[in-house]
Amino acid sequence: MKTTTAIPIEMKVLMNHIYELNKGVRQMVLFTCNKKYGKLAVERLESQGIPYVLQSAGQQNLNVYFGRRECLEAIRLIVTRPLNQLTPEEDFILGAMLGYDLCAQCERYCKRKCGNKCIKKN
Repeated sequence: MKTTTAIPIEMKVLMNHIYELNKGVRQMVLFTCNKKYGKLAVERLESQGIPYVLQSAGQQNLNVYFGRRECLEAIRLIVTRPLNQLTPEEDFILGAMLGYDLCAQCERYCKRKCGNKCIKKN
């Protein structure tokens, strides 16, 4: 009888992010997982020679940034505290670096900077 071990969904997501990184779809990834998968994530990244930065994300979660070295160097300078404590400018830069929709990032920045009063709808 053949036994198989189910791959946790978190690791499937990580493998998809790595695939996209290797194909050039992304330059940098932010992968958030339960801390119990942190060791597996690091082993996978190290086995493929992918640089990464780890950041605690609360009691149970871990943020794993990985991708191009120059992006990670900027992350080390920008993300020095929990994500919900980033300034609007830091949040904007991070979102842009992660490849999030630029117009949505601009709208998010304006809302965080001055509330809804500065958002004008066409």
